[in-house]
Amino acid sequence: MDQTLYFILLLIALCSVSECVQRQYHFINDGKTWTEAQRYCRENYTDLATVDNMNDMNELNKYAARVWIGLQRASCDKWQWSSGEHALYRNWATGQPDCNDECAFMRSGQWHEGQCSDNWSFICYNANTGLIFVNQAMNWGDAQSYCRQNHTDLVSVRNQNESQQVEKILKDNNSSGSHVWIGLFRVRDSWQWSDQSDSSFRYWETGEPNNAKGDENCVAVNQNAQGKWIDVLCNRLYSFVCHEDKLIVIRESRTWSEALRYCRQNHVDLVSVHSEEMQRRVMNVVKRAEVWLGLRHSCSDKKDNKLTAEL
Repeated sequence: MDQTLYFILLLIALCSVSECVQRQYHFINDGKTWTEAQRYCRENYTDLATVDNMNDMNELNKYAARVWIGLQRASCDKWQWSSGEHALYRNWATGQPDCNDECAFMRSGQWHEGQCSDNWSFICYNANTGLIFVNQAMNWGDAQSYCRQNHTDLVSVRNQNESQQVEKILKDNNSSGSHVWIGLFRVRDSWQWSDQSDSSFRYWETGEPNNAKGDENCVAVNQNAQGKWIDVLCNRLYSFVCHEDKLIVIRESRTWSEALRYCRQNHVDLVSVHSEEMQRRVMNVVKRAEVWLGLRHSCSDKKDNKLTAEL
């Protein structure tokens, strides 16, 4: 690694569970369309407001105005791995997904949508032995059940390295050009947050969302209905609420130990990336950079092995 490279030190001020507010909200009293509001929040804070629970809603209800939040109708429903993880890494073939089917198979190294009732071979993942190619034709649901009963689950392909491992096992079994089920399926939730977070919290007004005008793809908080949500046309001009993640970026060249010392002296600690959502928040803050994280490998020989992450 080039020793002249400047590392970015990431810090986060942690708080107790009872006092912890994951996001800081900022009310912007300026009428904008949903897209304009999203752009403003991303340029000045983190993103349009994501709402995780009623505590967050109580914060938003302090603003006596109809405001945009970061929920928008998805062009295609979300995709998720059988293991429960959301699909962040994507390797779709050209023109895919087209949102006509609900299960995914792999062919020639790329993903395609398929009817879950189709019968294909599949790949299981075993936590102890790795990948297992099963040369039996089953539909997606039966393949999932087989993998869970005999191994761990249908395979997840979460990065390029795992994709290469799947391609290798298919090549070893002369099935690289075949249709092979992987553990990816479509979640029927037609709404998604601007920051791509996993929050499933919804607070719709009675009868909403109703898509009354046929193109109501964005969501606003309706203060006339105790702060409940309505779907509206995205070109309406409303005030809006941004959120800001409490991550502090220090642009100085330091070793990992120096970074750790600095964080603990001036804040609380180096950032801990303990979930996919936190990973997304870190990526939103640092964009493309090489950063120190608060993770290190402890060996019995006391070697000072540190870990970095490229985002």
